[in-house]
Amino acid sequence: MKKENYKELTDKELQERLEAAQKAYVLKKIQHSISPLDNPASITFDRREIARMHTEIRARQLNNK
Repeated sequence: MKKENYKELTDKELQERLEAAQKAYVLKKIQHSISPLDNPASITFDRREIARMHTEIRARQLNNK
């Protein structure tokens, strides 16, 4: 998902997606430690997506002050 798409989501939807992405990320890391994934770069992609969501949430918090 692109940065522009995160701006279109409501706060609640963004928070729900963040929680789901964090759970999926943790599971993927655990699976990778047990047996290697076919595409280990997906872990990096997930981590960056989570960071983008955190950035958007923080930007909204700063704009509301």
